[in-house]
Amino acid sequence: MRVEKKKVTNAMILRSVASSTAIETGKPVKSIERKLKANRLKYESLSLAV
Repeated sequence: MRVEKKKVTNAMILRSVASSTAIETGKPVKSIERKLKANRLKYESLSLAV
């Protein structure tokens, strides 16, 4: 029996980081998610070192 793996998307990662941060800070998930997306667009031209 083969189990299909669910592909992890950038949206899923952003959501999990936002919810984790919301738990720690007590701020709403939506506002943190918005802030993360805005910062991501700000540094869109940069990539992580491999």
